Amino acid sequence: MILYPLKFNSIYKHRIWGGDKLKTILHKKYTGENIGESWEISDVHNDETEVSDGDLKGFTLKQLIQKFKGDFLGQKVYDSFGKDFPLLIKFIDAKTPLSIQVHPNDSLAKERHNSFGKNEMWYVMQADDNAELIIGFNQEVEKDIFTKHLDNATLPDILNTEKVTTGDTFYIPTGRIHAIGSGVLLAEIQQTSDITYRIYDYDRVDIKTGKKRELHTDMALETIDYKKSDSYRTTYETKKNVSNRLVHTKYFKTNLILVNSKLTKDYTAIDSFVIYICVEGSLMLECNDKSYQLNKGETILIPAALNHLTLVSVSARVIEVTI
Repeated sequence: MILYPLKFNSIYKHRIWGGDKLKTILHKKYTGENIGESWEISDVHNDETEVSDGDLKGFTLKQLIQKFKGDFLGQKVYDSFGKDFPLLIKFIDAKTPLSIQVHPNDSLAKERHNSFGKNEMWYVMQADDNAELIIGFNQEVEKDIFTKHLDNATLPDILNTEKVTTGDTFYIPTGRIHAIGSGVLLAEIQQTSDITYRIYDYDRVDIKTGKKRELHTDMALETIDYKKSDSYRTTYETKKNVSNRLVHTKYFKTNLILVNSKLTKDYTAIDSFVIYICVEGSLMLECNDKSYQLNKGETILIPAALNHLTLVSVSARVIEVTI
């Protein structure tokens, strides 16, 4: 068996805040209501995505790593992560707001859950009129002030809200309080982790259980970064047919490529797999004399051994992800 650009079968997640945009806008095929998340590439335990076609159909990420090692991940990535795939790629549709929440860093997550931490970023693919999200604080806050607002049900008074529209991008490092608001559809790139500490959930009752969802306030209080940031929004250029820098961290690097012609890419120097997430339009990916269609709402993984490829489109926006 030889490596080739790999698509995976999505895993769909029911959420009490989920809507139907994954189906109506991204043309995902699933049954059920209130599907809030489509996990595109996942190595989370019991939620491992499988290759959807070709000779490697049915392979999970761990099986691909076991078989191909550095040729799949990149040698530097394999040396760092071994059998564990480091990233989780999702699309998220919030019909109603997500809980106000925070994620732990690597050391806390390792100690408490034997897991990676959860640094993540959002790229807004569509937003209803006046849609918002919560990210960080609108003032300097200390732990005792935070708990007082939490106890008095006035937490939103100290949180920073951002009006959002298509293309808005945000980095959410561990410790940064946040929540996706109503009417937002976005792509999320994050470390491989499913650890979320809910702080406030609007007193909602889950109709499946008849109960309010569990909160994790005590753990969250030791996790939150109470500092206010001057700006939470990521600014970036939109030059055509180049990799425009979005979010670069030690956990992942993301760029936005606006493809409107034929673009040749050479990844020889990076020693990492590459993930393409199509967030607008469609394109053709050419590699080793074969072509692969990538439409809006689709994700494809390019193994590290495949260094040369070509992107062809009249108009497409693609998020390029590497380690």
